[in-house]
Amino acid sequence: MKRLLALIFLVYFNSLAQVPKELSSELIIVKVKSGKEKVVIKENRHFEAPNWSRDGKFLIINAGGFLEKIDLKGNNLGKINPEGINTVNNDHGLSFDGKILVFSKNDRDAAPTNNSRVYIANADGSNPRLVTPNFPSYWHGISPDNNFLIYTARRNDDWDLFKIPTQGGTEINITNTAGLDDGSEYSYDGNWIYFNSHRSGRMHIYRMRTDGSGVEQLTEDELDNWFPHPSPDNKSIVYISYLEDQKAGHPFGKEVKLRIMNLETKEIKDITPVFYGGQGTINVHSWSPDGKSIAFVRYIDLTKK
Repeated sequence: MKRLLALIFLVYFNSLAQVPKELSSELIIVKVKSGKEKVVIKENRHFEAPNWSRDGKFLIINAGGFLEKIDLKGNNLGKINPEGINTVNNDHGLSFDGKILVFSKNDRDAAPTNNSRVYIANADGSNPRLVTPNFPSYWHGISPDNNFLIYTARRNDDWDLFKIPTQGGTEINITNTAGLDDGSEYSYDGNWIYFNSHRSGRMHIYRMRTDGSGVEQLTEDELDNWFPHPSPDNKSIVYISYLEDQKAGHPFGKEVKLRIMNLETKEIKDITPVFYGGQGTINVHSWSPDGKSIAFVRYIDLTKK
């Protein structure tokens, strides 16, 4: 167990050390049915984890500790409240109704390391406020009724899933298994929480009822499967698969691909070919509001060209 926790710590807190000094990042929109791609921007810098605005007009990425808005033509619309929203990591997103912005922030005032905590703000970034006083806490989902946030947190020497009232309060432990549970996200109908877990000794996709009951394993292959994102019609999930066993980690700069699962038939198809990605590619919800596309980030290591 101590060895596993040490590996997980390396992923969470040292992932940036794996990023090449010379790097190109591509913000891409891909059609889930055809696999047709559109490169929105390609820049020689490091950015991560796109969200789609609920009106479909722009994407949110994190870069250098800030949140930025990028329109679908590739125009940078600027940082979101940089005075109040900074030192963020790649866990951020909007509520289902688009009224709440949620983000995880590395709070150096709370602790020198392992200090991520979850905040909410108005959709325009105004009035940011702390929700999770305990750390480390990494946000991933919000309930469709805006009543609860769900997140990954290290408590009692293990990484489990928790929920907390959106306006703050007592956190509720909803998984309690050995190994990392991560990437929790509510379905649009509010009936399920999807997540990935290393409880079997390999990273796979699961779902459960919102109270933590009825756990169902959805993937059983030889890939390392992370960050399931339910579709707006509740019929499928998109997730990222590492080709090799990452030992409970989701590092940057590995061979990965995006896949889609039909939740009725459990049929799985590749959306993309294999590419250079991983940490930062699709950490958070990135479906378009119409359910036709996914936004993701692909990287190019310029030191190897």
